[in-house]
Amino acid sequence: MSNRLSLKHLPSYKSLADVSYSACIYTVAGVALLILLGPVVIMLITSLTDGQTLRFPPTGLSLRWYQELFSARSAPIHQAAGNSLLVALMSSLAAAVLGCMASLAIARSRRRGARVMDSLFMSPLILPGIAFGLAALVYFTLIGFRPSLALIAIGHIVMVTPFVLRTTGASLAQLDGTLLECSASLGATRWYSFRRITLPIIFPGLVAGCFMAFMASIDNVPVSLFLSSPRSEMLPIRLWGMMESTLDVRIAAVSGIFIASVLVLMLVMERLVGLSRRLND
Repeated sequence: MSNRLSLKHLPSYKSLADVSYSACIYTVAGVALLILLGPVVIMLITSLTDGQTLRFPPTGLSLRWYQELFSARSAPIHQAAGNSLLVALMSSLAAAVLGCMASLAIARSRRRGARVMDSLFMSPLILPGIAFGLAALVYFTLIGFRPSLALIAIGHIVMVTPFVLRTTGASLAQLDGTLLECSASLGATRWYSFRRITLPIIFPGLVAGCFMAFMASIDNVPVSLFLSSPRSEMLPIRLWGMMESTLDVRIAAVSGIFIASVLVLMLVMERLVGLSRRLND
């Protein structure tokens, strides 16, 4: 009989260092969660106040400011929200096309320049938004264009295309190249192979990237600030102006509607394409 004790016979226990490490991790995670969710909860509660200004805690609860959003007095907010939705829709759709084409080109290229191209497409995420917005304003002014919704959409497309490029590229990494080779050997055209093989595989990643592009566009401030005009005012700029002039409670009401809409959209996207899994790829 061996005098050695096997590891499975040793008593299992956690050392003080392990317990301290776990406690530290959970504490930091709890503090981070509180920092992330705290402002959201405070904003939602504040939007239900019956007072005249932004104040927490509210003196009473009421839906009057949500009703006020649908009155004629809030027409400028309606116009700004419509502009933001229109630009976000155009930007996300254009980014879906450009990001998909770019990811296909980068994935198929075997040249060293493919990495350089990938870095160039991802550079808008590294470049400060203020710097890009100012540069875009100077450039468009030099070539004779004035601030408008079209220029805002162009600026947003540049800023949000990297989201589509990254999620679509992650989906393309899961594509088996032999499938395309077999399709070509059977006489299928590249367009047919794309529609029947490539697109179904990358579609969830493409939709997830398009959703992220839409969300990044609709609340973009730096580019919208430099490229907007009084006729093409965006919702974030409108709310910013209201914050500077008066502490209007409608700001909190708009934020409440926006938060609820985002939560619903995220649940739908998670159900349809597995949003969290696509972002972690």
